[in-house]
Formats: sequence, C-alpha cells, structure tokens
Amino acid sequence: MAKYIWQFPNWPNFNIDYEHLLPKLSRCHSLQGHLLQQIASVGIDLELETQLEALTQEAVKTAELEGEYYNPDAVRSSIARRLGLPTAGLPSPPRNVDGLVDVLLDATDIDNPNLSSDRLKAWHAALFPTGRSGLNDIEVGQWRSEAMQIISGRAGKEKIHYEAPPADRVDHEMKVFFEWWEKSHADLKSTDPIIRAGIAHYWFVAIHPFDDGNGRIARALSDMALAQSDGTTKRCYSLSSTIMENREGYYSVLENTSNGQGDITEWLSWFVDCLEVSLNQSKTTIEKVLGLTHFWQNISDISLNDRQIKVVKKLLEAGEGGFEGGLTAKKHQGMVKGSRATLTRDLADLVDKGILIVTGERKGTRYDLNWEFAKKNHH
Repeated sequence: MAKYIWQFPNWPNFNIDYEHLLPKLSRCHSLQGHLLQQIASVGIDLELETQLEALTQEAVKTAELEGEYYNPDAVRSSIARRLGLPTAGLPSPPRNVDGLVDVLLDATDIDNPNLSSDRLKAWHAALFPTGRSGLNDIEVGQWRSEAMQIISGRAGKEKIHYEAPPADRVDHEMKVFFEWWEKSHADLKSTDPIIRAGIAHYWFVAIHPFDDGNGRIARALSDMALAQSDGTTKRCYSLSSTIMENREGYYSVLENTSNGQGDITEWLSWFVDCLEVSLNQSKTTIEKVLGLTHFWQNISDISLNDRQIKVVKKLLEAGEGGFEGGLTAKKHQGMVKGSRATLTRDLADLVDKGILIVTGERKGTRYDLNWEFAKKNHH
C-alpha cells in the first residue's frame, strides 16, 4: 500500500494550487525587481560587498541546518578570495568550507544552467573532501547504494519520518528530474521561476540520492533556479538564513508533503513565504553594506592605528547593537595585541575622536561605535 509520495501512481506529477500561491508570487517578483535595481544603483564595489555578505550567510546557515558549524570568518575569507576582494586578517579556510563555497558559486553561474549527474556528484565530492561526514565514512561523489530513512529517537524507540525511493531506483529518478530541469528552464514562461525553484528543492530532497548532504544540495539547486530567474549571478539574499530561523517548520512541512499523495502546495506556500522574508532581509543587508561604506568615507580624514582599525572593523561587522554585551576593556584586550596601557590609550583616543561612544562607568563601562558616521551625509 502506498505510504510515501513517490509510491503513488501520479509521482512525480505534482498537484499545485496556483491560485493560492499567486498573491505571494507577485509580491516576491516585485521584491526581486526592486532588489536588482537597488543592487544596480550601489556601484560595483558595494555590489561585491553585498554578494560577500549574502553568500557568507548562505554558506554558514545551509551548513548549520545540517548541524555543522563553520567559522563565518573562514567562510568570508573563502568567498572574498573568489570574488577578488581583500582577505587580509581573515583565517585560511579549511577544505570543506572551500568546497561548500565552490558549490554555491557554481550553482549561481547562470552561464552554465545545465544539470547532470556528473555536476551534482562533483558538488557532493566538494562538500565531503575527506570522504567522511563527521566520524562516518560515506559514499562520496556517487548515488547512494543503500536504503535511506529519515529517523528520529533513540534505539528501540525510533520513529521513521520518511523513506526515500530504493537505491536501485535513484539513477532513473534523477534522470527524470534532470529532464524536467532542462525542459522547465527552456520554457520559463509556463513554469513560474520561483515555483520551479521550490519544486526542484522538494523533488531532490524526496529522492535523497546521496548518502549525506542532500539538504545542502537541494538548497543550492533552489539558489541555482532563483539565479536563473533573476538572470544574474549576483546573490544578494540568503534563503538558508530564513529557513534556519524556522528550522522546525522546514522539516515539518517537508515531512507532511512526503507523507502526502502528491499535492505540494503547502510546501510551495512555505517556500515562497520564506523567499519573501529573505528578499526583505536583503534590503537590510544592502543598507548595512551602504552604512559600512559611509562610515569609512566619513572617518577617512581621521588617522587611526592598525589596532584601532581592527576594533572598528569588528564592531562594524557586528552591526548596530549586534556586539554581544557591548565592547568592554577586557574584550578589547582579547581582540588586539598590546600592553594594557597602550590599549587604554587606543580606546580613549577613539572616544576623543568621536568614533566611539562610552556608556556606564568602572566595571560597567561599555563602548560602541558612533553610528551617526554610518549615515551618508554625516559631517
């Protein structure tokens, strides 16, 4: 008896209630257009900074969704190197971080819209450069050869949430997926490009063709389809960040859909909502990047030493109100090298120059940037 979506005879012809999705879709398309205009108006340097910001968020969060934690500075370093941006002061990224960044950049290369098993297997190999996932050996760069169940709970009390198609069907299932990908790309007029991104994401997760890394690759496929719909490689929003904010909802709607008979409207509705939030958040990202630029422009005639520049950079990266617990003299000592007297002078000098603002006193003393400098016409 059929239990999972792929066991029903209409698989993979999904049912979709377009009327329900239309209002959300039109909002997203309008936001996409607005963002592309905003990006076009900020100039090439800021465009690259915005991409760096969005791609860093995407890489960190798509890994975190799988329980892996990457150092954001190492991710930033890997992306900056590929975008031709300075990497001074950033750590050298490990191979798995470089691999994930390679996948995300390859996915959004709109000059290469074709998907094949070779390309996906190369992505998989890049995600797992050591041939291991955590402590487990996995089959790298090839379709899985064993059954795949999504299980939770401890031994003896397991709950099976989903079972993917058997391993001997994976190759055929992926061929059908690739045919659809190519056909829907050639005819973007008949499939809304945002819906295409959502279908690709779900369908790939449902097949679960690899031993591990399926979620990351599914999210990269969404990015790929969205880049093709924008007609640009400029990634200025991060879908994975929004998914991470509602991780339980993500896994729950995927499970509901996979235990259904072929209607994927609930999943698509969730996906489009997520995209809308991401697009709105990216407006904030662009404003942050603009603020950084204005800040440096507005203090360009104030001389600072390397230690002071490092502190200002750290506070700027954290964003307004984003530096956990505020900057204290103790945190400052952990941030830069120098004698206590030198570092105290550095802070006092930054306060004198109006770059830092002090609140509290004695042990309660906190420092923050004077965010007025982040406004365009601050004098």
